[in-house]
Amino acid sequence: MKYRKNKLGEDLSLLGYGCMRFTKSGAGIDMEKAEKEIMRAYELGVNYYDTAYIYSGSEVAIGEIFEKNHIREKINIATKLPQYLIANKDAIEKYFKEQLSRLRTSYIDYYLMHMLSDIEAWNKLKKLGIEEWIAEKKASGEIRQIGFSFHGNSEMFIEILNAYDWDFCQIQYNYLDEVSQAGRKGLMAAGEKGIPVIIMEPLRGGKLVDLLPDKAKKMIAQDEKHRTAPELAFRWLWDQPQVTVVLSGMNSIPMVEENCRVASEVEAGEFTEKDFELIENIKNSINETLKVGCTGCGYCMPCPRGVDIPSAFRCYNAMYMDDKRSGRWEYMRMVGMRKTPALPSQCVACGKCESHCPQHIHIIEELKNADRALRPLPYRILTVAARKFLYRK
Repeated sequence: MKYRKNKLGEDLSLLGYGCMRFTKSGAGIDMEKAEKEIMRAYELGVNYYDTAYIYSGSEVAIGEIFEKNHIREKINIATKLPQYLIANKDAIEKYFKEQLSRLRTSYIDYYLMHMLSDIEAWNKLKKLGIEEWIAEKKASGEIRQIGFSFHGNSEMFIEILNAYDWDFCQIQYNYLDEVSQAGRKGLMAAGEKGIPVIIMEPLRGGKLVDLLPDKAKKMIAQDEKHRTAPELAFRWLWDQPQVTVVLSGMNSIPMVEENCRVASEVEAGEFTEKDFELIENIKNSINETLKVGCTGCGYCMPCPRGVDIPSAFRCYNAMYMDDKRSGRWEYMRMVGMRKTPALPSQCVACGKCESHCPQHIHIIEELKNADRALRPLPYRILTVAARKFLYRK
């Protein structure tokens, strides 16, 4: 297993264990299977395990496994405060204590503000005293490193990144999301500040393996280095030295062993010009199947009316590449839940965006299509309710 450093100079395994997708058995997690998979990963050098308060049964499961096998002091636990459920400072402490109990530990190695997508969510926490609370927990040793996980665009990511002295951050990033979400721009901004970056969704929930177009699968099958689709995606990420840990939701021993093999061989900067060309050709084959040919370049921004055009098209395309539900849910997180709306319905057809689009997309018309697809009535109602809940006083 190869390792990269955190801000304290400590080693973190290139491969992290994403603990959201354990195999279920009956009413809960198949504990026997999960234990075998986790312990095999541990044996092969994985020392970073990521969970969250809302991952059903996950905190309890890994807490039990680590305690049973006496490895708590030898690994790092990352879990997340459900900031979207917080109404007062007492609630922060309540959730944290519950998480310590679930995880059977007295401290959290890496604690994240879960799913920030708007600076207002962080500002709300600040008003509740989160900065003082974090300082207390770090002083007592109950929290060792503080960070945040993010869903949103690169500009908002950088704003949150600069709003506090973070120890690390977590972003969705893969070769298809290179210019969407936090993207390469966000990755580089974190790297310049010396902030370790944890990567989630390296395979977009398996979509960069199971839902690749036939054309892309043929390209991968002809790769002279005989790399699989997931191996290519992982190596593309680890080629970038700003990437610290890549999370994988592994749920089989062969998957654990294969991912650990790659993480024990890879080196930053190993990709050749031919490798980058292969990734670009795979991306192009995927983009051929999309509804809107938006590359996420951002030349259409800023919109005078505040519409987040790239995010609308990115999620609109996701509805057809992945599935409708996931595209709509991602749009709710990225755009719909912001305190200041950035929705396609705000467009007044001024045309400024179209005059700057290198792809010559009919943005005004496609925004209407995207809005209809992304926000059917139930999602509109849910978005309004979620925003009122998140930003309640």
